[in-house]
Amino acid sequence: MTKPLDIVAVVGSTYQPSRTRALVEALAAELEQRLVARTRILQIGDFARPLGQALSREELPAEIEAHLQSIESADLLIAAAPVYRGAYPGHFKHLFDLVGMEALIDKPVLLAATGGSDRHALVLDHQLRPLFSFFQALTLPIAVYGANSDFDNYRVTSPALQARLQLAAERAVPLFDAGLRQPLLRAA
Repeated sequence: MTKPLDIVAVVGSTYQPSRTRALVEALAAELEQRLVARTRILQIGDFARPLGQALSREELPAEIEAHLQSIESADLLIAAAPVYRGAYPGHFKHLFDLVGMEALIDKPVLLAATGGSDRHALVLDHQLRPLFSFFQALTLPIAVYGANSDFDNYRVTSPALQARLQLAAERAVPLFDAGLRQPLLRAA
């Protein structure tokens, strides 16, 4: 029996409901259609206050230390952030400031972001990609961005965004052993 791929998704939103979380859930569903995988979603809003009080990893509560260990040991990391005032949120950055310096070397990272309009889409290549490049992570070439207009009631409704989610998942699959691939069943 093949051990499922461990996907850890970090959602940088502090609010619920969240378009960023909806985007991550849709992306995880696309990946799980193609790979034998288990996705764990870490929503920063669930632990933002104690995270913000820690100045070093040694000061973290056990729950957040466990989150960091799951990020560091994941087979695939999804890093998704809402765009606030032209950048990812501070708590999102602070969490990754506490990740081990060499923990993400060569780790596949699928980047995603949400924002009020398409004008914020460059956050993927101008802020998120350099952050994970610092860690020497393997950022996947296809990133996913969703604007407010791509959602209805916190669900992905845009055909263009849905196609992008599918493309990102399809491009991620070859990184993993053939034994982890699911037969893709599509309705005719």
